[in-house]
Amino acid sequence: MSQNNKLVVIGGDAAGMSAASKVRRIQKEREIIVFERGRHTSFAACGMPYYIAGQIDHPDRLIARKPEVFRNKQNIDVRTRHEVTRIDTGGKRIRVNNLETGEEFWESYGELLIATGASPMKPDLPGMDADGVFGLSILQTGIDVYNDIGEHKPKKAVIIGGGYIGIEMAEALLARGMDVSLVDMAPQVMATMDPDMASHITDFMLKEGVKVYLEETLERLEKNENGRVSAVVTDKQTLPADLVITGIGVRPNSGLAREAGLETGANDAIRVDKKMRTSVPGIWAAGDCAESYHLISEKPVFIALGTVANKHGLVAGTNISGGDKEFPGVVGTAITKFNNLEIARSGLSEKEAERLGIHFKSATIEARTRSGYYPGSAEIRVKLMVEEATRRLIGGQIVGMQGSGKRIDTIATALTAGMTASQIMDLDLSYAPPFSPVWDPVQIAARQLV
Repeated sequence: MSQNNKLVVIGGDAAGMSAASKVRRIQKEREIIVFERGRHTSFAACGMPYYIAGQIDHPDRLIARKPEVFRNKQNIDVRTRHEVTRIDTGGKRIRVNNLETGEEFWESYGELLIATGASPMKPDLPGMDADGVFGLSILQTGIDVYNDIGEHKPKKAVIIGGGYIGIEMAEALLARGMDVSLVDMAPQVMATMDPDMASHITDFMLKEGVKVYLEETLERLEKNENGRVSAVVTDKQTLPADLVITGIGVRPNSGLAREAGLETGANDAIRVDKKMRTSVPGIWAAGDCAESYHLISEKPVFIALGTVANKHGLVAGTNISGGDKEFPGVVGTAITKFNNLEIARSGLSEKEAERLGIHFKSATIEARTRSGYYPGSAEIRVKLMVEEATRRLIGGQIVGMQGSGKRIDTIATALTAGMTASQIMDLDLSYAPPFSPVWDPVQIAARQLV
């Protein structure tokens, strides 16, 4: 193929490799180069807490495809440990640094896909550079935490932040036998949930042995004489710690794009249209560095999830290879767990609806995951929100024991379809005692809003 048809991809994880693989399936001979600053490609970042917990026996199990597979079987020139430091849009070239040799060079492109992902936010506070302080992002960070635990045998762990990573890591470190504390400056864990649902998560974590400290602001970390973290200091107390995990959120790695003159939008993510095109012709963006469109709020949003990144990549790859595909949007569906407690949400929270000026009604019910007489039946709480005037579903949350969480998919489907509470109540959902009560808990909640 001609030089100006070369596709260069920055980032070798979900979005980047999904796009590159799609282009290769359609355009068998096109030159494709992928630059990845880490050591791994196509890794399951969401699996890192479970590897750290010891539930997964080797980090390779979290890798869908290694670089050599892309190189040898798909003829995609994947170059790991290569960091792109500059994009020259006028010259249609990028500046690359080989992190192993120190060599720097320019690489031309015909089309460019930016799939640089997101990075964990790290407070600019004293002591954050101490040994034993970690934020999870790429697979190597999970390996580093696992190895650090093996080498230093920490006894007391402090997790800063009560979001998805914080809760999952609390479970993991508890499983490794540590004394675990979780600190968050917010009045609740899981800020994406409503307070009445989040309170059940906190209660369960406390019951399971995690010390949860809310409405405490991190001030600094202290180190010992060897430079390792020894304590976490908040505005209210000092917590001894020999391992610290930061989980206060992520920010899109959009700096490279912004410096090159590309437009950014929600949460400083790269602005894209429904085809994943950026503001500069010939340059695309996908994954955790790029915006998505929210179907309920009807606004651009930044959502860093593997499900979204893979779909972004597929859409970008289809269009880069001459197809015509649009990313339909998201409803913000997410799920996690802490031990046996399953936590899920989709659509808008009350706070988000209020911010958008949407008048809504909500209903929260308590039910059972199975027929009450069937062994293993457990508690589930379902909260649904509808637009007041139309009774159209705008959000849903679930907190409950095993068998609860995946019911969020019913809610996500209803949100995507624009269904009303009455339509959800009338759905012909499956029933048998081992799986559900005769009225599914989601439908019980919907009945309250008809």
